[in-house]
Amino acid sequence: MRSIWVKISEMLFKRLFDIFFSFVGLILLLPIIVVSWLVASLDTGSNGFFIQKRVGKNGRLFNLVKIKTMNCIEGVETTVTSSKDARITRSGSFLRRSKLDELPQLWNILIGQMSFVGPRPDVPSYADRLTGKDLIVLSVRPGITGPASLKYKNEEEMLSLQAAPEKYNDEVIWPDKVRINRDYIENYSFCKDLYYIWKTILGRDVKN
Repeated sequence: MRSIWVKISEMLFKRLFDIFFSFVGLILLLPIIVVSWLVASLDTGSNGFFIQKRVGKNGRLFNLVKIKTMNCIEGVETTVTSSKDARITRSGSFLRRSKLDELPQLWNILIGQMSFVGPRPDVPSYADRLTGKDLIVLSVRPGITGPASLKYKNEEEMLSLQAAPEKYNDEVIWPDKVRINRDYIENYSFCKDLYYIWKTILGRDVKN
C-alpha cells in the first residue's frame, strides 16, 4: 500500500504541473486559439466557443470550453458523435482531427476545473449512470487526455462504422472507458501521467 504522503505529494505536484503548463500553454497558443475561434465563428455564424455543462470532481458541474465544431440540427439531441455526423461543420472536421478544438480547455485546467490527465468529463446524463465503485471516476479532476482517451482516440471513426452508434457507445465504449478510468485512479502515479501526455503528443494509443 503506497504511503498516503506519497499520494498527497503526487497530487500536489500534479496540480502545480497543471497550473504552470496551462498558463504557459495559454500564452503560447493564444494566437492559434483566436484564429480557430474566428474560423469557427465565421463557419457557424455564431460565437466560435462551445460551452457545455460537464460533471467535474466530486460531481460538481462546470462550463467546459471548446472551439465550436458543430451546428445545431433540429431534432438531433444526442451527445454521441461519429465522424459522419451531419452537424460537424467544414472547419469542424479539421479542428476535431487536429484536436485544436480542445485548446480552450487550458483555461479549465488553469482555474482548477480540469487537469491535463484524467477521465474525460461526461455530460450529466452519462455521469448519473455511475454507481458503486465506478463513482471513483468523480473523485478526481477530469482531464484532456488519459488512458481511455488514448485507447479511443479514433472513437468517432469507430462509431461511424456502427449501424447504431449511440447503442454501441452506451454498451461497449462507455463501460470500457469507465473500467479504464477506474484502474487509472486506483493505480495512480504522476509518472504515468507524463507517459500519457507523451503518448498524446506522439498521437499514439495505449493498450488496456
